Amino acid sequence: MLDFFFRPQSVAIVGASRNPEKLGHAVLSNIINSGFPGRVYPVNPKAQALMGLPCYPSVLEIPDPVELAIIVIPYPYVPAVVEQCGQKGVKGIVVISAGFREASLEGVEREREVMEIARRYGMRLIGPNCLGIIDTTTPFNGTFAAGMPPRGPMAFMSQSGALGTAVLDIAMAGRIGFSKFVSLGNKADVSEADLLEAWADDPDTRVILIYVEGLPDGQQFIEVARRVTQRKPVVAVKSGSTQAGARAVSSHTGSLAGSEAAYQAAFRQAGVLRAASMEALFDYALAFAHQPLLPGDRIAIVTNAGGPGILATDALERAGLRLAALTSETIAHLESLLPGAASTHNPVDVLGDALADRYEGALRAVLSDPGVDGLLVILTPQAMTEIEKTAQVVGELASAQQEKPVLGCFMGEHRIEAGVRILQQYGVPNYPFPERAAEAFRAMATYRRERMRPLPTLETFDDVDRGRVADLFARVRAEGRVTVGDAEARAVAQAYGLRVPQSALARNPDEAVEVADRIGYPVALKIASPDILHKTEIGGVKLNLQTPADVRDAFELLTYRAMRYVPDARLWGCQVQEMFLGGREVLVGMSRDPQFGPLVAFGLGGIYVETLKDVVFRLAPFTRQEALEMIREIRAYALLAGVRGEPRADHDAIVEVLLRVSQLVTDFPEIVEMDINPLIVFEEGRGAVAVDMRLVLEGRSEG
Repeated sequence: MLDFFFRPQSVAIVGASRNPEKLGHAVLSNIINSGFPGRVYPVNPKAQALMGLPCYPSVLEIPDPVELAIIVIPYPYVPAVVEQCGQKGVKGIVVISAGFREASLEGVEREREVMEIARRYGMRLIGPNCLGIIDTTTPFNGTFAAGMPPRGPMAFMSQSGALGTAVLDIAMAGRIGFSKFVSLGNKADVSEADLLEAWADDPDTRVILIYVEGLPDGQQFIEVARRVTQRKPVVAVKSGSTQAGARAVSSHTGSLAGSEAAYQAAFRQAGVLRAASMEALFDYALAFAHQPLLPGDRIAIVTNAGGPGILATDALERAGLRLAALTSETIAHLESLLPGAASTHNPVDVLGDALADRYEGALRAVLSDPGVDGLLVILTPQAMTEIEKTAQVVGELASAQQEKPVLGCFMGEHRIEAGVRILQQYGVPNYPFPERAAEAFRAMATYRRERMRPLPTLETFDDVDRGRVADLFARVRAEGRVTVGDAEARAVAQAYGLRVPQSALARNPDEAVEVADRIGYPVALKIASPDILHKTEIGGVKLNLQTPADVRDAFELLTYRAMRYVPDARLWGCQVQEMFLGGREVLVGMSRDPQFGPLVAFGLGGIYVETLKDVVFRLAPFTRQEALEMIREIRAYALLAGVRGEPRADHDAIVEVLLRVSQLVTDFPEIVEMDINPLIVFEEGRGAVAVDMRLVLEGRSEG
């Protein structure tokens, strides 16, 4: 799939030029100088020959079939050339030219026109407004970047062409190598998901790297990435993930959720490793590209300096890894090899006067220990240190076994430079500080756990009443509303199998007393209005009402407050509701992300949810295991697990609510915001009750 982009038999460069200052010259020169074995056809109506190759006035006049076309001409002429490519039978097009969606409203229309032509002829398109593509195995360099990067096991895709040029320049310095490189540009057609699918089984690629600014079809990305990450690691760095410019929201979940939360959930559920920076992206990539996968989370350290060994220990623990406990046999062997002042427990300190042979003995012993999953080798350049010989030892030992990853931390710069080059020759990544090596190990451990997960199996409930909810939403729409009232929201909850309090709407104080007598005291009163979502903010809730007089007084007070603070609100009366004593209050909510769909939240509930922000997210639909993970991830999980003699909260009940909400918001994409706050959770075996629920449907005009 997409092989015609990376291993084309023939390529036409439309806009090839003899002028070294033109992009068309750079692209043609790169293709020729890369050693591309296929046929190359420069296209330029003003030239007879370019760089020793016959030049053609148009694609249509090339006498042979053309598999790939690279277009580097001013944007007004691109649609006509794409049409010619279609007539010629071209399979793939790379549009380097700018001046499309990124430039203006006219550019948006021009890009749409280009894609209509491409689809009509069944052509795939990369770009427009991109740097081009590279395959170092073919070899083929169809970019205007300076030079061909070294060959290596990393495939890199970037939405930013300028960033791509910087990354390629780093590669030219020799630290990293690529199997493939793609600048996606505007992503009018080929997207990250397409390239993930194409590279999943690429034998030349061990790790896939992504720089992404946006994923318009987030659900497709998750679906594809879930499959690909089962085969090889995918590492992404995301820019522009703040909530600036987000639309106005009225629910708690909507105010807490943002682009960052959605991407965090998406990458996690897809098994994609999230790098916080470009530096971290390549730190992780080096480990995955050149070392075996980490079989566990037990790491050993061999060092010639105590301080860095302690720093590494702290960093590994912060990264969620464990220091390997060496066996008594390993410790005894180390005691026979090392001076009496050396440390034979992990971290193993071979002392500052260690020569290469002492390092070798310690490294062999530690790597042979069955309780060690990975090894970090720290070296500081002290007076007697044999830097290059030690690097040779590390490289040979790492290469001799392919079961445990070995990472280097040769600290310093000038004196260790030659040693680092030797490590690179053996594929041992070197990190200048222990913390970065620890983070690389953390990424490897995270990938191992994610890879072990089975592909998600989703549960659905057969006892839901979709028709009832659809009819209710239709009535709300018919009344010109998008907010769903209390009683209506409870009906939705009941239709999807959620337990709700006994409740009824009272239009006056007398009706309120009648309902309270029927339900039984104590009761709660809540102002009923489709225009007042956050009742507590206007004093629209009264709890623990014990007598008929309390109910009458509360009804009068709540309606007075509503008319005073929200004079234009439609008032239906007050909802009289069964009171529940005990239990713990949590929040279950949803805010619909424009790229990924329903983003479900879980956290502590009540009035402090936005202040504490102790909330975690998953994209719906999700699995039972993911729902359980949500519960355990909040910072205040101990309150649900039971502390100081308190009973454990009913986790199974929370999981079921999360799964039923996931099904509800998946079944009804018109729900854009939703809160159950509070969901009162009782002790194990007693379930949970959705006390208050808010729903907002799509179609609001404000914000």
